[in-house]
Formats: sequence, C-alpha cells, structure tokens
Amino acid sequence: MKSTFIALKAVKIAAAILFFGTLFGFGTMYLWNWLIPTLFHGPVITFWQTIGLFVLSKILFGGFHGKSRYRGWGNNATKDRWKQKMEELMANMTEEEIEKWKTSCGK
Repeated sequence: MKSTFIALKAVKIAAAILFFGTLFGFGTMYLWNWLIPTLFHGPVITFWQTIGLFVLSKILFGGFHGKSRYRGWGNNATKDRWKQKMEELMANMTEEEIEKWKTSCGK
C-alpha cells in the first residue's frame, strides 16, 4: 500500500515537472519571439533552443545546486550577521571615525 502511494506521488511530481517545464518553455519561447526579433533584429528560436538557453543560463549564472548551498543576500541569517558586524564596528568607533566614515560613503 505504501509503495503504491509513493509511486503514485512520484508519477504526479514527474507529470507536474513536465507540465510546468513545457509551459515555461513555450512561454519563454513566445516571449522571446515576440520581443527579440522586433527590438534587436535577433533570431526566432524553437522550443528546444529555448530549453537549451535556459540550461545554459543555469550553468553560467545559477548552477544546479540546492538553496542550502547558496545563501545569497536574501537569507535572514546573512542579514543578521552583517547587521551584527556593523553594530560591532560602529560601537568600537569614535565620533570622529564615524563622521569620517560617513563622509567617505557620501552621506
């Protein structure tokens, strides 16, 4: 019973990935073919070229790792660490150093 439920769930997930991947591919292809040839005199691309561009952009700009590896600036823990470091830095500075720092930052 449990293995049937797991198999059914796996099939549903695979179908959802396939559906949304296809939807994303066609949406991106139509958007590209609507804008790029008109604005920049670029080429019209096919569905598979769109998927290829997506994979290439993931390799060059995002990679294929999970969110646990890449923390980024959106993570609250990272923001809290930076905030704590800045508070420690400001607490150890004199008034003259703070004014000098503010003028060097353009404030």
